[in-house]
Amino acid sequence: MIDVMSIQIAIRLPDDMVAFLDQSVAAGNAPSRAALVARAVEREMRRQVAEQDAAILREQGTSDDLDELVAWSVAHATLGD
Repeated sequence: MIDVMSIQIAIRLPDDMVAFLDQSVAAGNAPSRAALVARAVEREMRRQVAEQDAAILREQGTSDDLDELVAWSVAHATLGD
């Protein structure tokens, strides 16, 4: 088992969000409010990284250093028996 350091924080959420957390926990969709909030934050972290990656692709394009090697390999590859 991996020990993960955690820090307790206090946040304020609207009543409807807290009700959603409680309903999700009661339905067995999450083990706790904290687990569901952590899952949402992890999803947002992944979304922001994907957004940064998309911006890089827009700026730099999709080609990379291996494109020429791949094209050459496809043109010169032979299949053995």
